[in-house]
Amino acid sequence: MAFKLVVSDPKTRHSYQREVSEEGVLGKKIGEKMAGDIAGLDGYELEITGGSDKDGFPMRRDMEGTARKKILISAPPGFHPRSPGIRKRKSVRGNTISDDIVQINTKVVKYGKKALERIFGTKKEEKQAEKPEEPKEEKAEEKAEEKAEGKQAEKPEEKPAEETKEEKVEEKETEEKVAEAEEQKAEEKPEEKAAEKAGPAKEKPE
Repeated sequence: MAFKLVVSDPKTRHSYQREVSEEGVLGKKIGEKMAGDIAGLDGYELEITGGSDKDGFPMRRDMEGTARKKILISAPPGFHPRSPGIRKRKSVRGNTISDDIVQINTKVVKYGKKALERIFGTKKEEKQAEKPEEPKEEKAEEKAEEKAEGKQAEKPEEKPAEETKEEKVEEKETEEKVAEAEEQKAEEKPEEKAAEKAGPAKEKPE
């Protein structure tokens, strides 16, 4: 038979789970201390703080034995009153670990050389181990190439010098043609301009 051991770290306020055999755990009471070697925690010392049986009923420090009984209680575990002074009869387990217990809650009272995160393994460390680190030189080269590509994309294409000269020549020719056309119009209609200056002709009286 195996128990689910929950190890709480008071420093980081993180908890870790591991299955342990009944050897070295069976018969111990809440408040007793035990070596962390049973869970592979070399150099650690754990204190039993509570637990629960296969039906989910919690263990209580103030109830002796291994049996499950219905007692009058006014505080957790087993009962959480909405207001102070309320008492209720609830089923709870005794303070001694037996075969009916499934989960044992503990806290660290003495630390070993290795950190709990390294012993149990965290998600962050697993991800870092799976992803190999790229060399710094390759990263620097990639960044330089990206910058160069960005500058080329932003810089507009320059027209060749020959094309710009031809465009200027064409612009001059069109300007000259427009000026010639205006001069011809002015020469063809001198009479109209004179009439406009003289104004409308006066009618003779009969």
